[in-house]
Amino acid sequence: MKKLALAAAFAAAASTAFAGGHGKNEVIIEMEPVVVVEETQASSSSAALLIPLLLIAIIAAAAAD
Repeated sequence: MKKLALAAAFAAAASTAFAGGHGKNEVIIEMEPVVVVEETQASSSSAALLIPLLLIAIIAAAAAD
């Protein structure tokens, strides 16, 4: 019976020893937030069509001569 009481006392002491965390020696790690930068396209969808249309117009003008 004494061994059972001693084992229960050790179990109770061990569980409370780990329950509180690190106490005053706790290290707080502060991380800077991650900044995500998305590249935006300066041209719109209509501007993307402008260059091929100009190229076709120049070729058509050169072929007409």
